[in-house]
Amino acid sequence: MIQTDCHTHSSFSSDSSTPVEVMIEKAVSLGFDTFYLTDHMDFDFPFNKEGLTFVFSPSDYFKKLSDLRKIYENKIKIKTGIELGLRTTESVNNQINQLLDTYSFDLVIGSTHLVENLDPYHFSYWENRSEKEGLTKFFETTLKNIIAYPNINVLGHLDYAIRYAPSKGASFSYEAYKSILDEILAFIIAQDIALEVNTAGFKHGLGKPNPGPDVIKRYLQLGGHMISIGSDGHVPKYYGYQFDQTRKLLLDLGINQYTIFEDGVAGKRAL
Repeated sequence: MIQTDCHTHSSFSSDSSTPVEVMIEKAVSLGFDTFYLTDHMDFDFPFNKEGLTFVFSPSDYFKKLSDLRKIYENKIKIKTGIELGLRTTESVNNQINQLLDTYSFDLVIGSTHLVENLDPYHFSYWENRSEKEGLTKFFETTLKNIIAYPNINVLGHLDYAIRYAPSKGASFSYEAYKSILDEILAFIIAQDIALEVNTAGFKHGLGKPNPGPDVIKRYLQLGGHMISIGSDGHVPKYYGYQFDQTRKLLLDLGINQYTIFEDGVAGKRAL
């Protein structure tokens, strides 16, 4: 049984209004024994019509979780985490390094959300390029990002962009992007960075997590063995979303353990 969700958001993330306590209560109701909070920190995020900045106060965050640990100490273990929006600009690099030098997180997820200052979430990313070009550019950017930040613990939603591609992933296959995906997978294996299986793919109508079984299978073939499982949930409804289905998928692929982190150190749990 999966007993923790390693990718969750709360009102510390600009795109969520859910109090941390509400997400913790959802975890408790599911019988989970550990709670991770991995809110967005995307430094220098470009202006958007929604006015989202994707940054929060780390000191407020740590104080809040410290207070909640006392309240929930007999119900669930609360762990610190963060989802960093990776970019290779000097400004973002300096801010990320300063953050990680100043604060110690149990879990650091590194994700690509922007390509040439555009988020694939928005149509503007796709309107002047083919889907093939858009996904190739996204994966090339992801590779550059993880090379720049080899100290992350988990690579978040490797194929995030297919959620918002014109075909919603219908035209995506591992074989079509084999060369660049193999480079990404080989790098994270060499650096002991876990591959996230992000169950929000089900929420977005893909019928599978991000990434799907073909990419996970290739990761295993290349020698990968660190699988992190997260819902990317921003509201209680999606906390632990489709974990039973994901567990079955992983077991069918021959995976019987998943990876968690404490003080940045990886540990294993049985599925």
